[in-house]
Order: sequence, then C-alpha cells, then structure tokens
Amino acid sequence: MRDFTLSIYRDLLEAIYESSYSTTNVCEYLKHTSEGKWIILRHDVDRAVDRNLAMARLEHEFGISSTYYFRHVEDVFIPDAIREVSELGHEVGFHYEVMDKAKGDKEKALEIFESELSELRKYADVTTACMHGNPLASWSNRDLWRDNDFRDFGIIGEPYFSLDYSKILYLTDTGRTWADRNIRVKDVLETPSHGLNGRYGKTIKSTNDVIDLIRREEVDQICILAHPNRWCDGIAGWTKELVMQNIKNVGKAGIIKYRKIKGQDK
Repeated sequence: MRDFTLSIYRDLLEAIYESSYSTTNVCEYLKHTSEGKWIILRHDVDRAVDRNLAMARLEHEFGISSTYYFRHVEDVFIPDAIREVSELGHEVGFHYEVMDKAKGDKEKALEIFESELSELRKYADVTTACMHGNPLASWSNRDLWRDNDFRDFGIIGEPYFSLDYSKILYLTDTGRTWADRNIRVKDVLETPSHGLNGRYGKTIKSTNDVIDLIRREEVDQICILAHPNRWCDGIAGWTKELVMQNIKNVGKAGIIKYRKIKGQDK
C-alpha cells in the first residue's frame, strides 16, 4: 500500500476517532494545557493549497480541529483558502520565514513579521505562529525570538518553544518519512533527543506505524505535524512528490554532514 495518500490519512483519522484520545489544535492546547490523552494536529501550508484544503475538509468530516500554518508567499497566501480553513473550524496560524526574507537582520525581520501577521489577521484570528525552515540558510527563523518576545504581537505560543516535549511525543513527516532520519535540518527540537522522542524516533517509520502507536495508546500526548502537500491519492502527483522529496533528502543529508564537519574543525 502506498504511504502518504489522503486515503491512508483517513485511516489515521479513523484510528484517532476510535481511540480514547481527544484531539486539539495548538492554540486550544496552549490555552487549556490539559492532562490526559491528547493528540495535537498541526500542518504547515508550504505549497499546494488545494491539498491542504482537501485535508482540512477531511478532518472536518471527523469533527477534528487542526492548526494550519500559512506562509506569506504568493501561491499560499490565498484569502479564500485562509477563510475556508477557518470556517471549517480549524485554527489558522502564521508560518513565518521573516529571518530568511530579511537575510538574518533581526530588526528588519521583526518589521516584516508585524506587517505579514497584520495582513493574515484580515482573514482569520491568528494567535499562534510557527517558523518555516529553510535548510540552505545559516540562521533559523526561530532565532528571531532569542532577543524578542512573540507575545508582544499577540501571539500566545510557538510550537517549537511552547510545547513541553518532555511529555509530548513529536511526530513529523518531514522528509516524507516519520522516521527520525538524519535529514532534518531545521525541523528539530530544542530539547535533547531523549525520553519519548528518543524512544520512538527510530521506530516510527510509516503512517501505519503511527496508526499502530495510536491504537496501542501507550503514549498519553502526541503532536503530529503533517505537511498536506506531501499527501495525495493521484498516482502522478504522488510519484512526483516521492521523486522530488528523495532528491531533497539527499541534499539535506549533505548539508547536515557538511555542518557537522565544519563544527568539528572549529
């Protein structure tokens, strides 16, 4: 069976629906920070907005509210799409890449952040933001908050800073795989790779593995990041995504290896 199709994503939602987990988006989790069994669903709207809408509609069928982080780029920042995601009951968040746009200049990046956030808020209530990762940049977009506070902009949380991953298992399809392979350049946690994420990071490889984990219900809280542009049923689109991602993964592995060597040389 092909992985990363909307059909198998439906299977994932069915497993969640049939379990004793409650589902939530990032904003609601941060507001209520409940103990118990929770699955936090979030998505980065990087491209292919039509696939994001298909996933948002599917989740709506199950009564699930996820978070969709929209980039502020021409082929993603589409007002009608933003409104539809919000009207389906999902949280709309800001997928910022302002350090990239400002080429590492934090003062300029803050100005861009405020301006783009203001534009996004014309179409939805936005209270959380999440950085977009550019593997080629020497900085990270989250570096903006080393010397600044996102709460000054009415943002209550940023998943990479605000979620407690000592008790939340973080699963991401970065690289078009759930496995914690050596291809994650920017989508990495601040915390050391021990505990939950160290225990499961090497064993969860496919969506079926995620489904099995949910059915076992042995982890109380899970945050699942799925990039909807990677998920489609059509064989042509699915194959193109597979080939392109494999090429990207080779490049990202090379970047990580290069930076490790450079670090050893210092």
